[in-house]
Amino acid sequence: MKPFNKCPICGNEVVEKEVEKLLKGGNNIAVIKVTAEVCLHCGERLYSQETVRKFEQIRAKLAREETNEFQLLGKSFQVTVR
Repeated sequence: MKPFNKCPICGNEVVEKEVEKLLKGGNNIAVIKVTAEVCLHCGERLYSQETVRKFEQIRAKLAREETNEFQLLGKSFQVTVR
């Protein structure tokens, strides 16, 4: 049984999809691929409790700079445009 049968935002159908999620901890950002229920109408993403707990663990590791088990993808830059 799926954890969500309908979208709690708009009431439309949700389907299971693999999605990318950006997580920030301190000055670090991780891109992770997870399974979520995604609304076909409004795009709302619904995550399981287990997935949300993993998000919290990853954010905490990022904030503590404990990134040795993560794969480095590249560099990020902040640009101010005036």
